Order: sequence, then structure tokens, then C-alpha cells
Amino acid sequence: MQNSATLDELDYQLAAALQVAPRAQWQQIGRALGIDGSTAARRWARLQSAGLAWLTCYPLSIDGVAPILAVIEIDCAPGQSHEVAAELALDVNLVTVELTTGARDLMVTAAFFDHASLARYLTFRLGTLDGVVTTRSQVVTTSFTEGSRWRLDRARMAHTSLLTPPRRRSPGYGSIRAEDIPLVTELSRDCRRSVTELAERTGTSPTTVRRRLARLEHDNAIAYRCEVARFASGWPLSVTFWAAAPLARVPEIGAAIAAMRETRMCYSLTGPRNLIFNVWLRTMADMPAFETRLTESMPDLTIADRSMALWPLKIGATLLDPHGRHLRHIPIGRWEDSAASSAEDALVDILRGRSASTGTAVAQ
Repeated sequence: MQNSATLDELDYQLAAALQVAPRAQWQQIGRALGIDGSTAARRWARLQSAGLAWLTCYPLSIDGVAPILAVIEIDCAPGQSHEVAAELALDVNLVTVELTTGARDLMVTAAFFDHASLARYLTFRLGTLDGVVTTRSQVVTTSFTEGSRWRLDRARMAHTSLLTPPRRRSPGYGSIRAEDIPLVTELSRDCRRSVTELAERTGTSPTTVRRRLARLEHDNAIAYRCEVARFASGWPLSVTFWAAAPLARVPEIGAAIAAMRETRMCYSLTGPRNLIFNVWLRTMADMPAFETRLTESMPDLTIADRSMALWPLKIGATLLDPHGRHLRHIPIGRWEDSAASSAEDALVDILRGRSASTGTAVAQ
């Protein structure tokens, strides 16, 4: 690494290799890169300690339930965007929190395990939070791609075929059981921990860890993610587009957008703007060129809005500083808030009382 703010070519290759094989042995990584394993390990330790690159892991389902994803736009009172963002970034169910340009102050992606939890969060968390003026939310109907699948540079990927054979995966999402949660939590903190270390930290045997890890990976129950700080990645600009497409064409168009080199995330949504996608670009001049290429290849796609991320406080459940460097990871989990639950219960009691009163009046 030539300095603390940039990555050289070998650093890029190292990160690209770990995006493909995050738990490969350092000897395997070294052979793929043409260096020894100890050099690869030292390079990675330097990148990680500088916050320029990191690895994590997060669940794709819990207790057999795949989470409901919601995209929430938040308008804040003047001067309070940072305070609101900093508080929300600590919520375990928020995957992303971004300060953005455009028609919203903040954009978050949140995970819930039922629609009632989403309603409770919108009403009794965001609706009562100081500094929040209004919110707009849509539910994700299809995820065409997301950040864990993005690669730094496909031109650098040829050597990674030497790392590991393709792993067969179940077509759907497997389940994370209660006994798996300590293992997934430790993987989220550092997914390169050895089986022996994972066994020590979870109070189980290495054999149990190997068996559970093999099942979680085979069943597509967890996702590994290797990230590089955006400013040092060669792709410093993050732009999100809201678009509309004919309903029958959404699957085809969503898949085509997901396949584009720049695309990091692409979801279909409820509502008239039924597609949202995020792209990373190299320069500002690439933005109109990308949009032109997009609309020319997909003439029935209409771009409705666009915004640029100014400070992604949280990406992939990882907290970042204003320059996009890693601070710490917050394991994804179920959102629980006793105050919100009590407020919801009180509202239900009011509704129950009104129903009884109405019934009495009708009977009379």
C-alpha cells in the first residue's frame, strides 16, 4: 500500500480475490496473486487497520423467514439531518443510512420480519424521533442485485478462478437457527476467523462450527461482503436512481440494470416509481453518459429522480466515517423497541375501546 489513502494494483487484486473467496486460506490467496500468503495477510491487515477495506457477513434469513426490505426516504428539520442519521445508524435493522442530495435528506434501507413491524417503525420510531419531519416508504418486491455481489473490477477477476471451485447453492434462502446466531455474529465481526477461533468464541467444537458453516453457506443463509472505501475504490461517486417501467417489463429491465458494470443495487418497488438502483461512477462526467446509455438501451424506462450520496453513514450494516472508511459493524437483527411497542399497544386499546363503544351505540 503506497500510502494510507490509496490502494495500489496489488491491493485491488487482493480485495478482488477476497470478494470472490472471502474465507480462502492466505496461501490460496497468495498463489492466485503470485505472492506468498504472509504478504497477502500483511497487506490485508494494513488495509483493514486503515479502514480502507473490510470483510463482514450478514444473515439472509432468520428463523426461516426472509426479511421484508423497505426503502425509506426521510425529510429532516433544518440542521438536524446529521443528528437523525447518527441515531438511526445504530438501529440493528437498518442496512444502509445515507445523507443524500435531492428531494430527501436521508435514505435508508431497513429489514423487517413482518409488515406490522414496518408500520410500527414508521409510526412509533421515525414518527416520534426529534428532527424527523416526514417519511415516504416503499417495500422491495424483488432484489435483482445488492452490494455483496458487486466486484471492484472484472478485468482483475481472471486469477480468482484459482481460488476455489464454484460453490453450489440452494436456489432459495436457507434458515439461520437460534443456535447459529452466535456463529453468524462472530462472522459479522470478522468472517476470516479460523474455525478454531470461531469455536472458542461460540463455546462449541470445531466440528460443530464446520458443520454449521457448511450448511449456512450451502443453504444461502448468509452473505459475505468485502468492501473498499468508496473514495479509494476508483469509483468515488454513488448515485441512486428512481425509475418507472411497464409492469410486465420490470423483471427484464431490472435484470438488465443489475448486469451493468456500475450497478451496486437494483430493487423493484411498490408504487409508481417501481425501480430503484444505485450505481458507482468514476467521475461526474460519467453520470449523464451512464443515464444516456441506460435510456437508449431501455427506451421504455423513465428516470423519475436521482440523488448522490454525500455521506453513507452505514453501508451493509457497517458504520463509515465521512470519507467512507470503516468504523465498526453492527450485526443485523430484529428491531425491538419497548417504547414503540407500548405506544402501539396503547393505540390498539384505544381502537378496542372505540369499537366497543360503537357496538353499544348501535345496539341501543
